[in-house]
Amino acid sequence: MFAVLKSARKPLTWLALSLLSLTACGPGPMGGGGLQPGKPVPVALLVPGGSGNASDEVLAQNLSQAAEMAAGDLQGASVDLRVYNTAANPAGAANAAQNAVADGAAIILGPVYAQSANAAGRAVAGSGVNVLAFSNVTDIAGGNVFVLGQTYPNTADRLVRLAAAQGRDRIFVLHERTPAGETGRRAIETAIARSPASSAGTMSYEFSQQGIISAAPGIVARINASGASAVFLTADSGGALQLLAQLLPENGLDTNAVKLIGLTRWDTSPANLTLSGLQGGWFALPDPAPSSSFQSRFAARYGSVPLPIAGLAYDGIAAIGALARSGSGNSLSGAALTQSAGFAGVNGVFRLLPDGTNERALAVAEIRNGQIVIIDPAPRSFGGAGF
Repeated sequence: MFAVLKSARKPLTWLALSLLSLTACGPGPMGGGGLQPGKPVPVALLVPGGSGNASDEVLAQNLSQAAEMAAGDLQGASVDLRVYNTAANPAGAANAAQNAVADGAAIILGPVYAQSANAAGRAVAGSGVNVLAFSNVTDIAGGNVFVLGQTYPNTADRLVRLAAAQGRDRIFVLHERTPAGETGRRAIETAIARSPASSAGTMSYEFSQQGIISAAPGIVARINASGASAVFLTADSGGALQLLAQLLPENGLDTNAVKLIGLTRWDTSPANLTLSGLQGGWFALPDPAPSSSFQSRFAARYGSVPLPIAGLAYDGIAAIGALARSGSGNSLSGAALTQSAGFAGVNGVFRLLPDGTNERALAVAEIRNGQIVIIDPAPRSFGGAGF
C-alpha cells in the first residue's frame, strides 16, 4: 500500500508555493513609527480573518490570542494592540496596512501569507513603518519587511554544519519540481557551499504520486553511485515526505549508511514518527523547552493547543516590548530591530538581519524508535555552538 501524496497547498502553511510571482520590497525607509515616551506602543496586528475560510479564522484567532498573551507578559513597556483583518489576500493586507498607519501604528505585526506580507510592506513603504511578517519566505524580505518564520536558509545552514561536523559531509540534494522545492534546493546548496561539506549531486522529481513512484529507482541509483553520506530532502508532511520515506528504502537505499535530513519539520504529523524510512533521520526545530512552556500556558489560558505559527505573534510582541523599554523615539527603526544581540522568544533566541531575513536558534532532532530525540540542543545565545 503506497502512501497518499497530498496537496502541497495546506491552509495552515505560511510558505507560499507561488514564489515566482513575488517581488521583494525594494530599499525604502526603515525609520519606524515615532514613539511617545511613557505611552503604550501602537501595534497593528494583521491576521487572515474575514476570508470565509474556517482554517484562516482559527489561525487569526490563534495569532490574536498569542499577541494578547505576550502583551500581558511585558514588563517595563506596554502596547496598544489593534487587530486588523486582511481577508487572507494581498489587496486586503495592503488596505489593512494603510488603515493601520493612518490610525497611528508605530509598527505592523503580520500578515501571514507571503504575497499578503509583500503587499502590506509595499503599501506603507513610504511611511517609515516596519512590517514584521509571519512568513518564512525570504523572497519578500527587504526594505521595510522582515520575516519572522523559520527560514529555509537558516534551517539548511544549521543542519549542514552539524552533518559536516559528524562526518556526513557528502550531501545529496533531492527536491520536488515546485517553486518551494526549488527555493529549498537553493538554500541547501548555498549552505553546502559555505560549509566544510561538499555536494554529492542534486536530483529532482515530478511532484505527483506517479511521478515519484516512477522516479524512485533512478533516484536511489544516483544516490548510491554518488558516494553520498547524507540525503537532504525538501519534501514536507503534506507533500512527498511519507511516500519518499517508503520508496527510497524499498528501492535499495540503506538509510543506516546514508542519513536522511529534512529541510521541513517532520514532527508536524505523528505518522512520520512511525515510518521506518525516517528512523535515524534528522530535522531542525525551535528550542523545545520555551516552546513547550508557551504551548502549556496558551492551552491553560485559551483551552486549546496553539498552532505552531502562533509563537511568532508572541515573539513579535516580545521583541517590540524589549525595544520600547529603551524609551527612544526611534526604538522600532530598522537599526534597532536588527541589533546583533537579538531577542528571546517562545521559540528560542532569534535576531532580525538587515536584509529582512532572520536567524533563529534551532535544535536538531533525530527520529529514534518512533520518538523525537534532541541530538544537538538549540543555542541559548548568539555566538555559541550551533551558530
